[in-house]
Amino acid sequence: MIRLRRLLFLALFILIPAISARGIALTPSSGGLMRIEGPAPVELLDINTATKDQLKALPGIGDAYSDRIIKGRPYRAKNELTQKGIIPDATYAKIKDMIIAKQPKK
Repeated sequence: MIRLRRLLFLALFILIPAISARGIALTPSSGGLMRIEGPAPVELLDINTATKDQLKALPGIGDAYSDRIIKGRPYRAKNELTQKGIIPDATYAKIKDMIIAKQPKK
């Protein structure tokens, strides 16, 4: 009985707030069970095919950087943006989790 109380305490006061802080919601479902709902998956923007407007929607990317990204195509890897001097490291740090450099299929 004491073990059960400890488990309930752990679930109510430690795990649930930790899960909620990460953007994951616990919602009731049928049968009295809890369903875990996480954030929707984010689609990465391909820097080899993105339009100028799509690139400008990224944080820290304006007209000048979007033009430079387009002129520097194609990219084998997204980190070439900094290796080729297209954008600064600080800007790359803001967008690196939002972009990808896909290769054309042969």
